[in-house]
Parts: sequence; structure tokens; C-alpha cells
Amino acid sequence: MIRTPLTELLGIRYPVVQAAMGYVSGPRLAAATSDAGGLGLIASATMTLAELENAISETAGRTAAPFGVNLRADAPDAAERIRLIVDRHVPVASFAQAPKPELIAALKDAGVVTIASVGARRHAEKVAAWGIDAVIATGGEGGGHVGSVPTSLLIPQVAAAVDIPVIAAGGFFDGRGLVAALAWGAAGVAMGTRFLLTSDSPVPDAVKQVYLAAGLDGTVVTRRVDGVPHRVLRTTMVDHLEGARAGAQARAGAQARAGAQARAGARTGTGWLSGPRRAAALVQSARNATTFRAAGGLSWREMIAQGRAMRRDSELTWGQVLMAANTPVLLRAAMVDGRPDLGLMSSGQVTGLIGDLPSCAELIEAIMTEAGDCLDRLEALRKT
Repeated sequence: MIRTPLTELLGIRYPVVQAAMGYVSGPRLAAATSDAGGLGLIASATMTLAELENAISETAGRTAAPFGVNLRADAPDAAERIRLIVDRHVPVASFAQAPKPELIAALKDAGVVTIASVGARRHAEKVAAWGIDAVIATGGEGGGHVGSVPTSLLIPQVAAAVDIPVIAAGGFFDGRGLVAALAWGAAGVAMGTRFLLTSDSPVPDAVKQVYLAAGLDGTVVTRRVDGVPHRVLRTTMVDHLEGARAGAQARAGAQARAGAQARAGARTGTGWLSGPRRAAALVQSARNATTFRAAGGLSWREMIAQGRAMRRDSELTWGQVLMAANTPVLLRAAMVDGRPDLGLMSSGQVTGLIGDLPSCAELIEAIMTEAGDCLDRLEALRKT
């Protein structure tokens, strides 16, 4: 047994958290993780309120161990989701984005443990001042939306800055990583890709095989998905998106040079292309946003409200906001429909080190056994 402030806070056996992943972290995976002694999280961002209620009921029916719900703080119905979490006595709530102080207070007043995801020390300090109970600090090696600071640098910095449990994320998959995180000052680890690649994960086998076949260079961080850095598996579609970006950058450079020539007296007729191209990209993004609206069951009013919140919180352009609406559609194509050729697959770099599909119970048992062996080796070194 390795007891840490995190295991005490959450009432779990082992300091291992299953990260929330859209269309992946449902009742089946969350319950299997919690039943194995870790903390399972339901990813609710891709669920309607009714679907979340059903997911909570199913998870509670599958396990008596603590589990949590991950939600977006900027969701139009965030307050309703929080009421549902409180009413259904869910013990833990985590936020995919920076939560508002009033949301934290509402949960804490009801006795719900709160966790926020952070990518920088200042973010951790801010939410800690607002009363958050713990933070998940994700380094640049992680999957999905990531920053640029490596895990090995971010975790010690965040752990030294706050007096609440820090959960290390980004590059963890085994017991050695858990011990490293503890040495950096963390109280546990969170893993996404490693739990996605388990037999308890609902992801289609064909998609899992794509992950298993990827090497350490098999991921890329791109802004072409939703306007912010997003680590995904390198696929033909992603390479096409990145190629389009390179082409756009080349065209922008050419236009800048042409503009300089025009100012020097040369004549050019290419400057008009930038406006129509931007308009075409915006139209395509709007079409994709329409598809997402239909698939996700959101009204246009709800989508516009989310767009305004994203604009306010992240300073994205409207074009980037519409691009962001594409993400759930692309995620669903891979994670639910089993179409890696069409879909988007968020992934940590650690996928290049994973080669099997254990159950959650087998995975956590192996992690804890290896962590114990690693600690024994270190203790032996200290005695000699």
C-alpha cells in the first residue's frame, strides 16, 4: 500500500486516476477503474444532461467505490450538472477547464471533492486560492489539449507552489512513473492513453490497434483542430491538416513579400485571395459546427452561448470557435464509430511505450507491484 494525501482525500486504495476522455470515459471504464482501487472519471462534456444522469446511475450500479464526473465549467448547463452531481451523491467532481469560484463553492458546500486541470503554476495557484481540493497538472507529453512545459519540470514547480494534492499527468503508464511523480512532489498520477488501451475501454479494437502500432514519434501537437495546441495521433488526416497549415503559411509569406514589392512600386493582383480563403474556411467550419449540433443535441442558442464563453475565456477567433465545434464529431468517428481513417484520436506520447491491453484491475495491480519494487530498490541504495 502506498498512502498519499490523494488516497486519503478521495478514499481510494491506490493513487491512480483515470483521466476523463470524451466518448471513452463512460460508466464501463470509470467503474472498472474505481473497482480496481483507482479513481474513475465519467467524461460528461460529450453527454447531454439526461445521458449524464444515466451514466451516473450505471456507474453507481457497477461499483461501490468512489468515482467522479468531469465537466466543462463553460457549459451552458454547468449549474444543472452540478446540481445533478450533488443530488446523486457523486463524491468527486473534476473540471476540464478553469472552474469559476462559485461552482467550486457549490460543490464543496455539498461535500463533493473538487479537482481542476491545470497546465501552469499560476493556474494551480489561482484555483487553490478559490478552494479547489486538488489539481491535475498535465505536462506537454500528455494527450489532448496540452501546454509546452515537460511533465518533469511542471510537476515539481506546481507541487512546490500549492498546499493541496497534485496529480501528475502526461507520460505515465507504469509503476516507475508513479514513483517518479511521487519524488517530484505529486500525490498520485492520472493516465488517459494507458486507460484507453485496456480491455475495459469501450474504444473499438481496430482503433486500439492504431494506438498500439504508433511509435514515440507517432503523435503531433496541432492547432488545426480547434485553434489551440492539441496532441493527437499522427494520421493521414492530421498530416493533411498540418500540410494545409504549412501551405497557408507559405501563401501568407508570399503575400507579405508581394505586398512589400507593391509598396516598392511593383504591381500584384494576389492580395484579394486572403479574404475569400478565410471566408471559405469559415463556411466549412460552420458546416462542421452544424453537424456537431445535430450529433450532440445542442440548440443553436446553446452553441452560440458556448462559443461566446470560449471567446471570452480563451480569446479564440470566431473561426477557431467554429473549428472547435468539429472536435466532438471527429472524436466520435474514431472512438465510437471505429473509423480511425476519418476520426481524430487524442493521444499522449506514451502510446509509443504501450504494447498490451490489460484490464483495469490487471493494469493497476501491475503498476502498484512495480512501484513497490522500485521503492525497495531505492531504499536498498540508501542503505548501502
